[in-house]
Amino acid sequence: MNDWPGGWSDDNRGNRYGRGSSSAQPESARVMRQVRRGPAAPPGQGYGGVPQQPSYVNGQGHGGYGDDDGYDSGYNTGQVYGGSGGGPGGPGGRGMREPRPAPNWRRRIKVTAITVVTVLVVTSVATYFWADSKLNREVDLSKVIDRPEAGEGTNYLIVGSDSREGMSAEEKKELHTGSAEGKRTDSMMILHTGSNGPTLISLPRDSDVEIPSFVGSESGKTYKGTGRHVKLNAAYAEDGPELLVRTVEYNTGLHIDHYVEIGFAGFANIVDAVGGVEINIPRDIKDSKSGADFKKGTQTLNGEEALAFVRTRYALPNSDLDRTKNQQKFLSALANQVATPGTVLNPFKLYPTMGAGLDTLIVDKDMGLFDLADMFWSMKGVTGGDGKSMNMPISGSSGGNLVWDKAKVKTLVEQLKNDETVTVSGN
Repeated sequence: MNDWPGGWSDDNRGNRYGRGSSSAQPESARVMRQVRRGPAAPPGQGYGGVPQQPSYVNGQGHGGYGDDDGYDSGYNTGQVYGGSGGGPGGPGGRGMREPRPAPNWRRRIKVTAITVVTVLVVTSVATYFWADSKLNREVDLSKVIDRPEAGEGTNYLIVGSDSREGMSAEEKKELHTGSAEGKRTDSMMILHTGSNGPTLISLPRDSDVEIPSFVGSESGKTYKGTGRHVKLNAAYAEDGPELLVRTVEYNTGLHIDHYVEIGFAGFANIVDAVGGVEINIPRDIKDSKSGADFKKGTQTLNGEEALAFVRTRYALPNSDLDRTKNQQKFLSALANQVATPGTVLNPFKLYPTMGAGLDTLIVDKDMGLFDLADMFWSMKGVTGGDGKSMNMPISGSSGGNLVWDKAKVKTLVEQLKNDETVTVSGN
């Protein structure tokens, strides 16, 4: 068996190829059909600019080895694959790569903008529902009876309680809160928001007020008023937020729209979450009861120091009246810091701050996040000079209680009801 096609062998090939014979003639090549696709190529050219290759008919070369021009066919000029030079990827060649289209920047910007907006919307909605679920809506103002008519604008009753709920013995010692059972109000303020700027009015805890008829928040029993006069914070101690709202409304004639309360631990946690609050302390303060020990000047207070600052009264010349001014000053500075871009736009600060505040705030059942945001922004406005802060006007004292100036209080309440600029001054 041999490997030659058609049974060829060295013996039967004869002299067609010869063995070194000069007269040998090559066997006529099989004629291969030329396959063309598309329009005919110009003379001397194949499809796509490829030079026509030699064909063999009757043993003679045509357009190739046997031509008069000799063997060239573009090899000597480097134009085998194209009539204008270059390789397979060159101009006119079969392998030429199409140029990349220019990037569609308008489409890319549009897609990016849509993606960013979608992420922001989803994040905002998720944050809203997360924050809304954390609000402790425990106060039912529908239990408050004989309420005055609502006026223009919105009135918030903001209460700082001395609640020690959830605090360990170590925390009570560290924050100098003591271990008294129950809870009382260390500070009470009315914040009015409206079209003429916010007004923040402190109600001294020693204010002389009358306890009116009221319905017990837990028992549902009606307790008739007897003309009994007490300090304002006693109303809260007697029957909680609902009686406090009833007492404030009865003694002022001002409708309270929302109630907000925060305890010791919550207040300190909020301050720590924002990284401390910068405030200017006008005089040296040292008070062993609250733990305050401050030098005069601007400084940044942490949670423990801030709590001591707003609780101090025995080391101040005017006791509770000076304390309320310090509370207003600090709460406004805190609201101003919470509302800065450095907190709002920084999720590592925003969420811990919101968590610290929402976990410890107690609000009324109708309070929403937008109401809470309005309250904070308005308190920031008080600091920024867009509003006014004052104490309830005082005319004197009786039996250790601070007596309100009835004429001034009446004018103040009328201005708040009509959402007018407050002209009344307090102590």
